[in-house]
Amino acid sequence: MNPRRKQRLFAVSSIGVLLVLSIGFMLYALQDSIDVFYTPTEIMQGKQKTGQKPVLGQRLRIGGLVVPGSVSRDEATLAVSFDLMDTGPKVTVQFNGSLPDLFREGQGIVATGILEKENLIVAHEVLAKHDEEYMPPELAEQLKGIKHVKPEEAGY
Repeated sequence: MNPRRKQRLFAVSSIGVLLVLSIGFMLYALQDSIDVFYTPTEIMQGKQKTGQKPVLGQRLRIGGLVVPGSVSRDEATLAVSFDLMDTGPKVTVQFNGSLPDLFREGQGIVATGILEKENLIVAHEVLAKHDEEYMPPELAEQLKGIKHVKPEEAGY
């Protein structure tokens, strides 16, 4: 191989290695910012396809329906605790802050937080859906056949 081809091969290989390293460093830096979406069933039993369960201390997003009768509020602070469910087991969510106006028992919500115990999430953000038609596709698939409890039916 002539010297000119060796130089080109070295330059192209160096650029390829630098590109792979830079992508690797970016993914490593973003690792703490990625929130994986789970349903309560997936937290307890793992994802359907892979069986992957979240680990303690992992940041995640969880979506489900607020179990009627499970909301408990601390009178002195803004601390709230409630259970979420989809088609299977329940997961408890603790949140310290002001809940959205649309938050109700039987309502679909999405919470972002950290998995503290196997069935306990400490949330730093709670979002209530405002439209009856919108729901994340993964959650809609899980909740087929479960009846949404409207506030007037629940006595609110």
